[in-house]
Amino acid sequence: MERDIIVKYPEELATSLKMGDSEFEKEIRNLSLVKLFELGKISSGFAARLLNISRIDFLELLGKYNVSFFPDNLAQDLDSDYKNA
Repeated sequence: MERDIIVKYPEELATSLKMGDSEFEKEIRNLSLVKLFELGKISSGFAARLLNISRIDFLELLGKYNVSFFPDNLAQDLDSDYKNA
């Protein structure tokens, strides 16, 4: 079962971002699922299914929003190892 979420926003918000209505709605959908993934609330596979894209495409989408695929502590460990190499 699917449910709708209605978000009211001023028309000038989409305009100020130079987006049409459908593009802005897609952006909000992407942002919300990326954030839920970032917070550890949903998996990348689940987010990809909800966006009707492949998991690889979702992982690439994370980069657009500067969100790491790796958990924070793992990303920090990798970064530290790289700097110490």
